Amino acid sequence: MLRVNNIKMPLKATEDDLKKSAAEKLRCQVEEISDFIVSKKSVDARNKHNVHFVYSVDCNLANRKPIDKDIEVLPPEEKLIFKIKNDGVRPVVVGSGPAGMFAGLALAEAGLKPIILERGADVDTRRQKVELFWQTGSLDTETNVQFGEGGAGTFSDGKLMSGIKKDKFTAKVMHELYEAGAPAEILYLAKPHIGTDNLRIVVRNIRRKIEELGGEYRFCSKLEDLIIKDSRLVAIKIRNGREVYELPASRLFLAIGHSARDTFEMLHRCGVYMTQKPFSVGARIEHKQAMINAAQYGAAAQSPSLGAADYKLAVHLPNGRSVYTFCMCPGGTVVAAASEEGRLVTNGMSEFARDKENANAALLVGVGEADFGSKHPLAGMYFQRKLEERAFVLGGKNYHAPAQTVGDFLQEKASTHGGEVRPSYAPEVTWCDLGTLYPSEITTALRLGIAEMAKKLRGFDTYDAVLTGAETRSSSPVRIVRDDTMQCNIRGIFPCGEGAGYAGGITSSAADALKVVFSICD
Repeated sequence: MLRVNNIKMPLKATEDDLKKSAAEKLRCQVEEISDFIVSKKSVDARNKHNVHFVYSVDCNLANRKPIDKDIEVLPPEEKLIFKIKNDGVRPVVVGSGPAGMFAGLALAEAGLKPIILERGADVDTRRQKVELFWQTGSLDTETNVQFGEGGAGTFSDGKLMSGIKKDKFTAKVMHELYEAGAPAEILYLAKPHIGTDNLRIVVRNIRRKIEELGGEYRFCSKLEDLIIKDSRLVAIKIRNGREVYELPASRLFLAIGHSARDTFEMLHRCGVYMTQKPFSVGARIEHKQAMINAAQYGAAAQSPSLGAADYKLAVHLPNGRSVYTFCMCPGGTVVAAASEEGRLVTNGMSEFARDKENANAALLVGVGEADFGSKHPLAGMYFQRKLEERAFVLGGKNYHAPAQTVGDFLQEKASTHGGEVRPSYAPEVTWCDLGTLYPSEITTALRLGIAEMAKKLRGFDTYDAVLTGAETRSSSPVRIVRDDTMQCNIRGIFPCGEGAGYAGGITSSAADALKVVFSICD
């Protein structure tokens, strides 16, 4: 199989046009090419007068060797096979987000019939409870945007981009997502996304596959405690409503997500080693999607081939702080993402079509021990809680989110109303002065960051753009320390995914879980 890279095509090009261009690079006739597959597709918008696509394609061509720097021979595909000795005790996975799902899938493929514990509800019940919260402000602290089948990523844009190297683990993640109902384009787009609407289908189908292989899901079941003997796990306690019961456990895969704060506290109490991990806080920034399209694509913005534009910005300030955008949601909405009473947090979400009026992204400032004011392993988590409590009060103590126009924020005056950009957050926003929400160093960094980013993306500092706070769950505030065997100091416990501090996002979390399970293979 040959891969032909760097094929530049106009926006209106057809598949036949692409095949002809590949044949030109291969110096052959189109009829000689077989098994033609698009392996990568990206947009090159650096020149707004010549916005175009760039492709890589895979194909077979008899008796042909690479004759161009853009042509390479692909190695045989490496498939993952999980063979693990059965010790007679069913492995337990805590959490059903990306890491939990894929740990469960790998263990099920190995024939070990894993038990997957999920403190929240199944994805369909979860959707109902989340939508009720958005409509009424009635929060279920166990089933919400953070907790429930699919994890926090289920209510997001469903981005599958990852900073980790593409390997057999990420390849399996993408293949399984596709097989479970994700759009085929995730297999080749440079910036793939599933969309929250498709994610609900995907996580349900992966659960069914695990169950068909003998795995078992236990919803509304929270890890309550560990039973440890001689520094080794022997059993766990599980809470289901008012009932608490014990379950033998020799291999426990912790895929708890970045918001399981009570579980972090329990693990620390049980002596599990963990450390502070720097993360970021800030707000969601919201613009008209049409403005973002024009800024990114120029006159080509009207092309139906392009869809909603995204962006990714980062600046380093003279005071040593960094400000960057994260989890950008084209054509999406800002959502209420609280998981604890009396604390307010936001996130962003897009459906697959990305066809809503606004674009939003997290606008974040990095924070660490100096901001937390303590060396305690959970100090970052407590720092998050304080910001969320302030946001709850500033919004009116009813899960209305505090919001401010970018223009007012930069001019350091409270907002009393919005402008052309209508906030998408539900239930409602409360106009205020967001400068009172954060420590002064963070507020200053956000103001400087917006001004610098406007130099990179025209209109980023437009007066009527909206800031909605607080964004605090960018990543886990802790790292659960694991060694070369992928276990923590308590033998038999395998931390994995974003909550354990080893990943960030759907793909990397799922891939990390596969690596952890693979590490115990025979």
